Amino acid sequence: MKKYLWLLALPIVFAAHTAHAEEGADANGNPYGWRVNLNKASLEISSTEVKNAKEYKDSPNSNLSSDSETVTKGVLDLFIDYNQEKYLWSNNLFAEYGKTKIKPVEGPDVTSENADKILLSTDYARKVWRYWDADVGPFVRAEYQTEFEKNEDAPRTKIARGLTGIKMFEGKYIKDMYAAAFGEYDFTYSKNVSKYGYELGLRGEYPLREGIKFDVDTYFRDYLGYSSYNAKDFKYEWNIQARMMVDIYKNFAFGPYIQYLQAKDRGSHKYGSSTIIGVTADYSGLWNL
Repeated sequence: MKKYLWLLALPIVFAAHTAHAEEGADANGNPYGWRVNLNKASLEISSTEVKNAKEYKDSPNSNLSSDSETVTKGVLDLFIDYNQEKYLWSNNLFAEYGKTKIKPVEGPDVTSENADKILLSTDYARKVWRYWDADVGPFVRAEYQTEFEKNEDAPRTKIARGLTGIKMFEGKYIKDMYAAAFGEYDFTYSKNVSKYGYELGLRGEYPLREGIKFDVDTYFRDYLGYSSYNAKDFKYEWNIQARMMVDIYKNFAFGPYIQYLQAKDRGSHKYGSSTIIGVTADYSGLWNL
């Protein structure tokens, strides 16, 4: 990971260019210059508590005989952007971590991870055209992906990825929509693997009425080539999350969400999937510097 820490230094190096930054705002009214966008800092919790389950193991009502379960998950999605007339430079830190604890009727408690991801990225996009109310142009992005803890006997994820393509961004409804070719270097396992493919992504929101909005964040990544064979390498990966958020106080919001992940690795005949449905409490904010 150390040799990829230069990604963290990019904002400092690039800041020297801001001494001659334009003043004013773009076509959507976003001021030129630096801004901090806390897209979301959320906490997701659900709990099922069942007492005296042994006494009701033969009950026709399974709610009285099921296992007790607690699910917790935290998410941070932070952007530090530099907006100018001809381009947008965006830096993002995305982190999520969650655990599920099951207390079975008989036997010891079982704890497992339900989410674990750290993604650090820097993205440079040119504003070449306008379509609807959004900017359109080519972009390049560099990413580093890892995790807080390794998954049982598997090694900790360590992936460096580069993308280039075209995107629509900074719109009222379309915040970021792109199509790109990518190459990645995976040094998760002792034998490093180079891969390439294409990726499609969308991040958008739509106000249903005052104080209520629907938002979606999704990407699809398809791998087309590999430098060597590893049965655990993905052939494709699709992740989507949709939420309906209700403003409750200032920058705080609350609402239901659904998240779906589907992926297939090279060594399996069937895909694997995960579906999570729950509620989330969010804090978000935008600050121009």
